[in-house]
Amino acid sequence: INNLFRYMSVSKGTIIEKENTFVKKLYYLRDGYLRVFINNDGEEATTQIVGKQNFVTSFESFVTGKLAENNIKTVTDCEMLYITKSDYEYISTKILNWSAFCKIIYEKAINFNLQRTSDLITLTSEKRYLKLIENDADLIQKVPLQYIASYIGVKPESLSRIRKKIIY
Repeated sequence: INNLFRYMSVSKGTIIEKENTFVKKLYYLRDGYLRVFINNDGEEATTQIVGKQNFVTSFESFVTGKLAENNIKTVTDCEMLYITKSDYEYISTKILNWSAFCKIIYEKAINFNLQRTSDLITLTSEKRYLKLIENDADLIQKVPLQYIASYIGVKPESLSRIRKKIIY
């Protein structure tokens, strides 16, 4: 496995996966932050903010071979490991526990998305922001507020009001 995962250092602001392309890599973020976003009539909507010690890719494209519907862009300088789709499939045939490991990754991704959907429906924007801080306080210092606002489903001005309210 160590020989098949490759190291890469990526500068802030780099798109590592682009919509309407076939995704051929699965990334493991060692350090930094990146965001997953979609273009919605020319406006970007952040669907995920990913921090260190997480796997990320355009999962649907990586797994099914369909065109990616989202983009992945570094928010900070990042250090990551990646494995290509062909090496990923090779490992699947050679290492017995690889499938069980992948199942854990996919289950984590599915649970994350289910919880995020539930939070967007049931929590106020203030509670979504507080939950984000609770889960990763460092994120607030490293990720621009416009991405955080988009992620929790509010305009940047609304996030400013939420932050003022919390501080006072």
